[in-house]
Amino acid sequence: MTFAVAPGDWVRNTVSSGGYPALAGLILAENLFPPIPSELILPLAGYYVGQGEMAFVLAVLAATIGSLAGALLLYAIARFGGRRFVLKLGKVLRVKERDLDRSDEWFDRHGSWVVLFGRLVPGARSLVSIPAGLSEMPVLKFTALTAAGSTAWNAALIGAGWALGEHYEKVGGIVGPIGTAVVGLCALAVLGLVVAALRRRRAA
Repeated sequence: MTFAVAPGDWVRNTVSSGGYPALAGLILAENLFPPIPSELILPLAGYYVGQGEMAFVLAVLAATIGSLAGALLLYAIARFGGRRFVLKLGKVLRVKERDLDRSDEWFDRHGSWVVLFGRLVPGARSLVSIPAGLSEMPVLKFTALTAAGSTAWNAALIGAGWALGEHYEKVGGIVGPIGTAVVGLCALAVLGLVVAALRRRRAA
């Protein structure tokens, strides 16, 4: 994909004019054939939260809906099309055979945990949907794990953009090998808070 303007400007214009639906659509596209990484999209949403143009909860919800929709599409392609069909679409989905082999290996070793925590790892977040589909993981279980991991990741990056304000673009540079671990820990903390809140609600 080519842009007449810089990718950052294009994303800003899209989110600014389209609001929550545009945010969800960009994250969906990022899951399928990443034109622009979520490390740029989500902090921008956080910046708009700080400006009062978006609500934090609604921004996280929109991003999570986009993530879940993209993940379910990949899951369905893998489950009903099979490995051969996935590889045929490799150029579109940007999936190489060695990446697929590696994700299969991760899934064989760790199963459900890969779906949950793989959503917190840039580059692996889309791949984890494919072995889950190939192995025919129950769709409700896949949906719940994907929603939980995606919510944590989205909340962490949107929160980071909110905190940095006008310097939200620095989040993309922070999310490197060390930064990924830091953001991942923040995302896990968010996930822990969500689980704790659900347990309190059930107890009540």
